Amino acid sequence: MKKYFSLVALLLLGVAGVHAQYGGARIYVQPGYTRPYAPPRHVVRTDDFQPRLNISIGYGFPNLDKNQLAVFSHSYTGTASQNGPVMAAVDYQFSRYTSIGVMGTYGKVTMAYYDDAGNGATPAFTGKLENWSIMFNLVNYFPSYNRSFSPYLRTAAGVNNWTQTYTDGNGAKAAEAPEPNLFAYQVSLGARINLSPNAGFYMEAGYGKYILAAGLQFRL
Repeated sequence: MKKYFSLVALLLLGVAGVHAQYGGARIYVQPGYTRPYAPPRHVVRTDDFQPRLNISIGYGFPNLDKNQLAVFSHSYTGTASQNGPVMAAVDYQFSRYTSIGVMGTYGKVTMAYYDDAGNGATPAFTGKLENWSIMFNLVNYFPSYNRSFSPYLRTAAGVNNWTQTYTDGNGAKAAEAPEPNLFAYQVSLGARINLSPNAGFYMEAGYGKYILAAGLQFRL
């Protein structure tokens, strides 16, 4: 009898200890119970961007330079022949989304002028424009989840430096013309394709000095 009484006393003491430890709280666990889903914690990625110098060299399909050739009375023009522009840019990319720098271009335009009174196929004289431009260059890169592909918007504005001549078939000066427009600009949408961390190529479509362009870009 004493043995049974001792066992009951031990059980009561154990229950009292558990009740004291958990503050009398009751926990019900039903069959099939699973712990509530806890969403994964978001890990904030630190920005590993480092400022860099971008150097670009390319060639474009010309756009507006031919419009700077003079118009003369009693003559009409043939088809313009254009070379370039060849372009180069040096930009400091100080953030992941923006770079500033300098852009330069060179192009040449040639056009034949025919006399209204003439019936022959020989031009009365030929006009030629050579152009150097230097422009402030701003590039804004769009967010991209692919490190190999960087779309961007290029905006450039600056000055033109023109050399123009109008000569006849013997090379003599044939006409005088006013100075072409000195304002130079370019607006383009483009994409840079990175072949390696320090080299790639780019393609652009825009308006101004060229309507299409492509070239190489290097990072320092």
